[in-house]
Amino acid sequence: MELILLSGGILVLPVFAFITSFLFWPGVLLKAYNWFWRYRLGLVVRYSHSGSYRFCYCSRGTPGGATPSLLLLHGFSATKDMWLPVVKHLPKGQHLVCVDMPGHEGTCRTGPEDYSIQGQVTRIHQFVQSIGLDKRPFHLVGTSMGGNVAGVYAARYPAQLSGVTLVCPAGLVYPTETEFIRRLRAIENTQESIPLIPSTPQELEDMLKLCCYSPLNLPRQVMRGLLDNRIPNNDFYKEVFMEIVREKSRHSLQENLHLITSPVQVIWGTEDQVVDVSGASVLEAALPNCQVVLLDNCGHSVALERPRKAANLIMDFLSAQEVSCENTKKLS
Repeated sequence: MELILLSGGILVLPVFAFITSFLFWPGVLLKAYNWFWRYRLGLVVRYSHSGSYRFCYCSRGTPGGATPSLLLLHGFSATKDMWLPVVKHLPKGQHLVCVDMPGHEGTCRTGPEDYSIQGQVTRIHQFVQSIGLDKRPFHLVGTSMGGNVAGVYAARYPAQLSGVTLVCPAGLVYPTETEFIRRLRAIENTQESIPLIPSTPQELEDMLKLCCYSPLNLPRQVMRGLLDNRIPNNDFYKEVFMEIVREKSRHSLQENLHLITSPVQVIWGTEDQVVDVSGASVLEAALPNCQVVLLDNCGHSVALERPRKAANLIMDFLSAQEVSCENTKKLS
């Protein structure tokens, strides 16, 4: 840590700035921390455009390596940075792209037409074209809402994909419903607060308990920073949430399963309280060749709770698909 000498004394400016930020602007400090983490991981934040629409994403590496490029889609009310724990455990040479979903973080906010699952799929397709990711088959990874989008994308644009990984995806008809799903029916027609959109410290703590099996035990100032960064976006989150639980989006993945032809990997936490792990059996029945991995003692936030395991599973699946393709070529 740098020390700056002033008039014979030592002023520890970085420490002072850190303490001040931590006490008074914890949200700013958390954003700076994510910037630093991206820098350490070699990720570069970039922007692309489709007409007047702007996408924000971060990427590392270049396409054309031994394995297909990875495009990672985050869940509801998250950002591209939610994948940082997973990226940490991916090979340095793996080309990967993490994009902010429509309206989230640095990607444009427009209106409800872009926030439905079909609307998000259309926008992600525009993003893929805007950065030229469709020049060769790539592997699509999506979690929760992003898993719903990834599955429908696979149904609509099968020729673009080498495979798809669905992590605790939304959008299914679950044999067993969680308490959270049951509450959605009441939330749709009332002004009841939405558990995934906290506006108080207690609501944030409840949301983290809902999404994570293992307690996070975050310091109070970190919790405050998380809340400070979320609250200005809460009206937007409500708009998106009400759009993705409407009838036209609620079961989008279920309705498109019969159109998915790409190799599919399913990763699910057995203790998921948001969307029940029984959804894995639905995918297994509809997609006979899919690979299902259930993670014990893990909740909905697989990327946060089991990042190393998730990264290894994804890379193992990519490698297996490459071997399968090579064997097919030899036989033909």
